[in-house]
Amino acid sequence: MQNKGFVRVFAVLLTLVCLFYLSFSFVTRYYNNKAAEYAGGDPSKESLYLDSLSTQKVWLGYTLKQCREMEISLGLDLKGGMNVILELNVADVIRSLSNNNQDENFNKALDLAYARQATSQKDFIDLFAEEYKNLDNGARLSAVFSTFELKDKITPQSTDAQVVSVLKDELKSAIDNSFNVLRTRIDRFGVVSPNIQRLETAGRILVELPGVKEPERVRKLLQGSANLEFWETYQLPEVYQQLVAADNVLATVLKEHNDEAAVTETATATTDNAETTVTETETISDKPATSEADSLLEQIAQDKPETQANQSMEEFAKQHPLFALLQINQYNGQLGRGAAVGVANVRDIPKINEYLAMKQVKDVLPRNLSLKWGVKAIDEKEQYFELYAIKVTNRDGTPALGGDVVTDANADFSQQPGRTEQQVSMSMNAEGAKAWARLTKENIGKAIAIVLDDMVYSAPNVNDEITGGRSSITGHFSPEEAKDLANVLKSGKMAASVRIVQEDVVGPSLGHEAINSGVISFALALILLMVYMCAFYGIIPGLIADGALVLNIFFTMGILASFQAVLTLPGIAGMVLTLGMAVDANVLIYERTKEELRAGKSLGKAIADGYSNAFSAIFDSNLTSIITGIVLFYFGTGPIRGFATTMIIGLFASFLTAVFLTRIVYEALLAKDKLKNVTFTTSITKDLLTNPKVNFLGARKIGYLIPAGIIVLGAISMSTIGLNNGIDFTGGRNYVVRFDQDVKTDEVRNMLDEKLDGAVSVITIGTPNQVRVSTNYKIADADPAVDQEIENLLFEGVKPLLPQGTTVDQFTSTYIQSSQKVGPSMADDIKNSAILAVIFAMICMAAYILLRFRDVSFSVGAFASVATTTFCIISFYTLLWKILPFSMEVDQTFIAAILTIIGYSINDTVVVFDRIRETIALYPKRDRYQVINDALNSTLCRTFNTSLTTLVVVLCIFILGGSTIRSFTFAILLGIIIGTYSTLFVATPIAYELQKKKINKRAAAEATNK
Repeated sequence: MQNKGFVRVFAVLLTLVCLFYLSFSFVTRYYNNKAAEYAGGDPSKESLYLDSLSTQKVWLGYTLKQCREMEISLGLDLKGGMNVILELNVADVIRSLSNNNQDENFNKALDLAYARQATSQKDFIDLFAEEYKNLDNGARLSAVFSTFELKDKITPQSTDAQVVSVLKDELKSAIDNSFNVLRTRIDRFGVVSPNIQRLETAGRILVELPGVKEPERVRKLLQGSANLEFWETYQLPEVYQQLVAADNVLATVLKEHNDEAAVTETATATTDNAETTVTETETISDKPATSEADSLLEQIAQDKPETQANQSMEEFAKQHPLFALLQINQYNGQLGRGAAVGVANVRDIPKINEYLAMKQVKDVLPRNLSLKWGVKAIDEKEQYFELYAIKVTNRDGTPALGGDVVTDANADFSQQPGRTEQQVSMSMNAEGAKAWARLTKENIGKAIAIVLDDMVYSAPNVNDEITGGRSSITGHFSPEEAKDLANVLKSGKMAASVRIVQEDVVGPSLGHEAINSGVISFALALILLMVYMCAFYGIIPGLIADGALVLNIFFTMGILASFQAVLTLPGIAGMVLTLGMAVDANVLIYERTKEELRAGKSLGKAIADGYSNAFSAIFDSNLTSIITGIVLFYFGTGPIRGFATTMIIGLFASFLTAVFLTRIVYEALLAKDKLKNVTFTTSITKDLLTNPKVNFLGARKIGYLIPAGIIVLGAISMSTIGLNNGIDFTGGRNYVVRFDQDVKTDEVRNMLDEKLDGAVSVITIGTPNQVRVSTNYKIADADPAVDQEIENLLFEGVKPLLPQGTTVDQFTSTYIQSSQKVGPSMADDIKNSAILAVIFAMICMAAYILLRFRDVSFSVGAFASVATTTFCIISFYTLLWKILPFSMEVDQTFIAAILTIIGYSINDTVVVFDRIRETIALYPKRDRYQVINDALNSTLCRTFNTSLTTLVVVLCIFILGGSTIRSFTFAILLGIIIGTYSTLFVATPIAYELQKKKINKRAAAEATNK
């Protein structure tokens, strides 16, 4: 084998890389186990333990937090949690950019564009521009959008194309703003390893929150509007005495209530804070008036070891519960002058908030004082946050200035004598400029807080009155921090709502079951494959192939870890399916080697020729499957992408292991003379399909009729019964509900019909005590309260089946195992993408076959084969979905199965076509009928082996893989059988018919010329 050294070096390097990335999963598992052991079943203690280690270096210089980010993450279907796709209201953004223009045609065009978007793949802004032009052909968009805020970008003379370009840029900015707001909200939510990413569709953002158990809280958090605000601030000396009074009142209240648990907790937190130092701030000459405040400040300023010597920290916490947690911003006994009053550890913030919310504390603090936390930590370990003193100057509690006056903000550099620093430039509209001038004039020497979502992002000091509406904020910003602040300032620019268009919630118990079923099916499939290879080809060839399979799994997992991919249940299914397809390479090599041995070649020569002759078929079959995976990845979302990613990586890994590494092993064994008596057969398989003589082409007419009959029956069924479309394609909600006892679906449906206006269906999922409730009740209503309303209606409907005294909260947290929501617009997009994906995959396959074989007959045959397979599977689904005892929904996972089968079916076809091409090259004068029949027969053993092994592994997933992917695996089972049939009786016969016609035409032309 050529380039053997390169292959060895590459394999070793890949092994090291995979070991490196997989090690993080083992490290995080180790610490998770330690945390669970420490917590003893208390989730809060477990979280506290992991948080305490999050910034410590635990492995190869990486912190535990970094290790958790680099481990193989489990998808929501395995771990439980929430998956949400949010959609920015583009129409709101456009209205905002027009200053809410009331022009009739403008608003009508927006409504028409919104209606067209459901059925069109065009960009919303392009649709809007088309509709506006259709309503009034002479109207110009610049007349609507040449506003004061956009005067630098759009003038009355701007063309429609220029306006559309600006609108698209502004929309992208709005999406970026929403993305940053959501990212910050999620960071504050405290989810481990969240995933938030922009989707290709304009205005859509995907959010994955593993382990979340409060979906209603998440919905409110994600759909709330972003409120940018500018607030005046107090300086610490102005409110220090009131904080001391609050601390004293708090000590009295806690003492009266004798809350020993709270005292112990604060003492522990104080001890943890003993080593804290606060960044130096500007010293001041002002001092608190009372001696009590002076003495307390001196006490706080003392070194902690001295304090501990004179007074236990527990006693200090009893006397000063607030200051035991909140370290006052001071230096050398002097109070800081800024708006930040103090610093606290992140884990103490909830307790401080609880103290500040007490009525007795509020009574002693100024009514116009509002205390807000900074959004970013002030230390490298991200443990300490500042608390700011906000001054409420308006009687109605509104901010001094709203963020809607900001027209633009950008991060750039400020040139100072001898240095360059980051700055954020901000522009305001005319109204905002006047208010900003007054606000800055009144607060010279003080800070103005920039607040978003009730968190302080920055509190810059005002040096002079700022007129004209243009300001710059300078500070010790990193480029990323400056960009983030600019995005924050722009977030108040457009009043665009965000709504949930798709949602999946999976309970932890359902996820645990999915892990078990996935692992069991994977292990059983691997064992069966390994036994099969040894039983069919002998112990040594079988073990070498099995070793390749194990390496394939290792490389696949390692590469997944390096990509920081998420492992889902469909991903596990993809891995199992890849095992079946990986065996195909070994089968092709072994079958070709057996042919060479039967031709009388030596073992070494037979193995070398076996690898050489099988290479083109392996390459073509793997590449066609990878093309299918790429199509699947591009058009799919969520778990489907996980399946596609795993399949693509697995195919690359199988090519490396089966084609190159196994050959190195054989060459090494041959060199040591360790392969005596190896025949690649066993007593069971010695004479199996060694010289078949099946006349496939003779039976081609019957072969055409069988799938044609199935497709006709399917078409009749489609027009009468139809398909069982899932909510992915129709829109709606699914709820998997598990009861304490077996239930009847008819009974549950009758209970819910009246509550949900009859728009409900119920089927059994997995076990008799578990059902899935599907409904499209109020699915078009975007009000966030509808989700809670439907959960309440579900609870009221099935209440007789629940234990006495069950509350609605217990029902949603314990009995609802998972939920799913797909909005109408999302459903239309998914359906359109699915149809395009299937058509595109078929065209790609036909084009690739044409490119590789340079014969249109092969391309037409391949296209006919995959089309036949696809239509037959769809026909079976419309014929059987009311008969079979499991869900046979047509949804995203079904489309994933169809695309997978398109790739698999092409594998078979490519192998046969490759043999035909090879034989024609060797014997160009031989009768084409005989050539094609011989090719089909010579590859029959490979077809039998590959189909059987893949069928076995998919059957394992179908039986043991869980109810959630049973419809998916059933489609693949059908596809394996139908795809194999189509290769033998559709693709190859059609190619023969076209070639025969071409040969006859050429013969007639030659006869005429003579």
